[in-house]
Amino acid sequence: MREYSCPFDVFVNLISGKWKMIILWHLNKDGFKRFSEIQKIAPNASSKVLSTHLRQLEQDGLIFRKVYPEIPPRVEYHITDLGRSLWPVLLSMQKWSIDFLHQKNIPVEDYILKEFDELSKL
Repeated sequence: MREYSCPFDVFVNLISGKWKMIILWHLNKDGFKRFSEIQKIAPNASSKVLSTHLRQLEQDGLIFRKVYPEIPPRVEYHITDLGRSLWPVLLSMQKWSIDFLHQKNIPVEDYILKEFDELSKL
């Protein structure tokens, strides 16, 4: 079992990786996604990196993989209750990021602001 130096070490270990928070964000928002849909929300990520992140998130209990016994097999990734418990943290991080961009006079796309307003009401 891995040893952690502090609570932040736990959190960073769980979400480290360029695409993990984006995956968690969309699974929290949408409920589930197939691998091809996850590839669309992370178009610059290789299949190998996405597969690794999904496997790690699954091992950590933040998501689960549902395989349907069909030919060809259909696989969906769903958020778990533990993963859903990160939603307020993700919203907070998004709000902080938007505030930071405003402070630095960096434009934020209107659709991002609208989505944040809608999702923060959930």
